[in-house]
Amino acid sequence: MRILFVGDIVGKGGRRVLCEQLSRLQSLHRVDFTIVNVENAAGGFGLTPKLARQMFDLGVDVMTSGNHIWDQKDIYPFLDHEPRLLRPANYPGSLPGKGVCVIDSSIGVPVAVISLQGRVFMPTIDCPFQAAEQILARLPQEVAVVVVDFHAEATSEKMAMGWFLDGRVSALIGTHTHVPTADARVLPGGTAYMTDAGMSGSYESVIGMSREGAIERFRTGLPGRLFPETSQPQLSSVVLEVDPAGGKATSIEWLGLLG
Repeated sequence: MRILFVGDIVGKGGRRVLCEQLSRLQSLHRVDFTIVNVENAAGGFGLTPKLARQMFDLGVDVMTSGNHIWDQKDIYPFLDHEPRLLRPANYPGSLPGKGVCVIDSSIGVPVAVISLQGRVFMPTIDCPFQAAEQILARLPQEVAVVVVDFHAEATSEKMAMGWFLDGRVSALIGTHTHVPTADARVLPGGTAYMTDAGMSGSYESVIGMSREGAIERFRTGLPGRLFPETSQPQLSSVVLEVDPAGGKATSIEWLGLLG
């Protein structure tokens, strides 16, 4: 089976290029299941229920997120009522939403999607390694295909998680830094790995935000409002090929910047 993973949607430009490219990519690559990270979809900060519904209507099966999922307060009730929208599993269990779901693909094969968040240079939350162990121990035995979105800052933490889960999940794809990495490969145990899938938004920017605002922050050290850049958006994604019986990945390919 073939799984499409789309990197972080950033603002209006990211949503526009997703709308323009998703159906074509799904058809071209014969995609059976689509995962999209959406934590920056609403003006670069969080997600709203309206935007979530719009992206589900495009043909997205599961949405993952990260630290910015909490930025828009109206998404909190939606998280509790929509199991296909995930927040990182290693936030406290008392918070809205869940960090894992099992959804049937278009060919009837169940796919488990896990959202985790790193701790290096990130908010202090529960251990993602322990959370991964606990989730995998609870998954039904018949669920062989498991995809993890690891939303983390440090490349070392992402690589450590990839090796930690090698052979136990179908894929570990990193998000958060918005820069696609050149290390997509299948690890020895059969886990497809990429340190960061990149963002879907304007690359005429500083990780999706307007150049002027970002440069001013670095020059002065003063806080300032950042706005997503909308010009020339491009979509960054990877496509995975997975054996539906054993859950092992056979290939992973970064599809470049499209738009």
